Amino acid sequence: MNVASLNLQSWRGYLELMRPANIVTAWADILVGFAASGAGVIFAQLINGEASFAILSPLAWLLLATTGLYGGGIVFNDVFDAELDAKERPNRAIPSGRVSRQNATLLGSILFAIGIIAAFQVSLVTGAIAIFIVLSCLLYDSLAKHHPFFGPLNMGLCRGSNLLLGVSAVPAMIGERWYLALIPVFYIAAITAISQGEVHGGKKITGVLALLLIAIVLTAVLALGLLGDYEAIAALPFAVVLAIRVLPNFIKAAREPVAENVRTAVRIGVLSLIVLDATIASGFAGLYYGLLVLILLPFSINLAKVFAVT
Repeated sequence: MNVASLNLQSWRGYLELMRPANIVTAWADILVGFAASGAGVIFAQLINGEASFAILSPLAWLLLATTGLYGGGIVFNDVFDAELDAKERPNRAIPSGRVSRQNATLLGSILFAIGIIAAFQVSLVTGAIAIFIVLSCLLYDSLAKHHPFFGPLNMGLCRGSNLLLGVSAVPAMIGERWYLALIPVFYIAAITAISQGEVHGGKKITGVLALLLIAIVLTAVLALGLLGDYEAIAALPFAVVLAIRVLPNFIKAAREPVAENVRTAVRIGVLSLIVLDATIASGFAGLYYGLLVLILLPFSINLAKVFAVT
């Protein structure tokens, strides 16, 4: 094997650690938070020629921030799981030797630093949320992950905080939109709960719990229509797509919790975060904005064909 081939494998290993398809779903969180903050109207202003692209500067910093924060969190997931992966998933980047544990730690640290620095370019509140996300990720990766209750809750908090990162484009709106973080908390808690059976299979009761959480999420998304500035009619088509994508796979994993069914449910669930975000975003900023978020889905799906999601 020549040097060029070794370098290619090494670079691919670093990308595998970052889970590019998952990072795209984190961008969708930012876009829905941006819409919920009221800043989504900026796109309409751009189309009408009433604003310049410079007004999107906070959004650019937020997208860079979530890339670093989410990427760093996933890298440290593999750093802390290196010994376990050596037994259960030896083809992963660290146990296979394509990336050393030391270099992975350095990569994760750099990504976290990028995320925090980018967040502080928006506001002090945004920077504080970024630091909270980093601490939550490290807590999950090092301790909480394998706990049946605190693991799903911890991971859900990471994702909910990521949505609030998007809302912080208008810091004053966080106090008004904080409850939106609960939706990804429940959704990710469902995925994390069922993902505990990815390697050896899971338990039916865990699958049933995950289905219950998904049902709560779908209900909550439509219940947002009770708000004066949220159009449930615009969100409904996206909610239907979300239900069609997620429910059959979760039902199958609940009925037959073998490892293959669980992995499929987790993969579809993670990628469908984009559909969930498009649903909420369309309610706050209209159908076209929701479609803008949904465009990220095929991009993420194609990346998932090249790089693992879980």
